[in-house]
Amino acid sequence: MPSPLQWMSVSLILLGVFFFIAGTIGLLRLPDLFSRLHALTKADNLGLGLVILGLLPWVPDVFYALKLLLIWLLVLMAGATGAHLIAKRALRGDGEDLHSS
Repeated sequence: MPSPLQWMSVSLILLGVFFFIAGTIGLLRLPDLFSRLHALTKADNLGLGLVILGLLPWVPDVFYALKLLLIWLLVLMAGATGAHLIAKRALRGDGEDLHSS
């Protein structure tokens, strides 16, 4: 019989997967660049955080837990930086024309 810790881990991982799927749907369905960036960065960062929290009880030692948390921190910074650069370029208008068909 699964322990409460296993149920919690599986629940957190499934919730993280839900946010990944929600972010992907937001990327595909939202109307403009800024809405898509917002949906994707927020949902994916939260999804990754929940997946990592679900995995933390199963790591063999603290070193592996710190590596997982460092990966999450680096993805948070990279996602925010990438979204900022994309939005800044779109506002300046020096990229591709996103509104032409």
